[in-house]
Amino acid sequence: MVDITRRTNRRTLVAGLTVLGATAVRGIIGANAQDDAPLSVSTPAAGIGTIRPTGVGDVPSTGASRPGPANRVRETNIVLPIAPVGLAIETAGIDAGIEALRVVDGAMQDPSGPWVVAWYENLGALGRSGNVVMAGHIDYWNVGPSVFYNLATLQPADGITVSGDDGKVYPYAVEWVRQYDSTSMPIDDVVGPTEGHALTLITCGGAFDYANGEYLQRTVVRANRTGPAQPAIA
Repeated sequence: MVDITRRTNRRTLVAGLTVLGATAVRGIIGANAQDDAPLSVSTPAAGIGTIRPTGVGDVPSTGASRPGPANRVRETNIVLPIAPVGLAIETAGIDAGIEALRVVDGAMQDPSGPWVVAWYENLGALGRSGNVVMAGHIDYWNVGPSVFYNLATLQPADGITVSGDDGKVYPYAVEWVRQYDSTSMPIDDVVGPTEGHALTLITCGGAFDYANGEYLQRTVVRANRTGPAQPAIA
């Protein structure tokens, strides 16, 4: 604890440094250069010192650090990812379960069946800002129309709900529906990260190339979160 007996203005401080002189300054520099050498501090002349110790205590356990911005532990708010487990779009007749897949070497793995929706877990997740990307088949061999058959019929403002493995339902609304040529789709814009809470749904579309056995276009739906998650109704 220290006792401040009186204030020291700039002129008094300059005078004190003059009295200490070059010898004291050399002593401080020498102590910095040789950590092993004890530091010898000259006693200031009378009237110069304005702060005097009033007692001696134990060495602080914090290493003499003082509370403040430099020593305060920064608080972090970690938002854990939430896996989607269900997708419902009433206007498109979609009520499907979700499986977790990944983008591997730049390629999106195909959903494993006609009625399941694939969520690409290494692109985005619920509960945090970013782009949650999903894909589903428009039709399936020996099955016919599949889970995303009506995806292209969606209109802006149509509602979408995504169920999470946290027991909550996340509401979205369609922003736009677009068709891209399969060979020139701007993949970074479609599946890349977003600043807000976005949802991107992808399926095949356009004409079917029978020679190569593939659709020539992709249907992409972009939706945005419209509110906080709500507990799922049992």
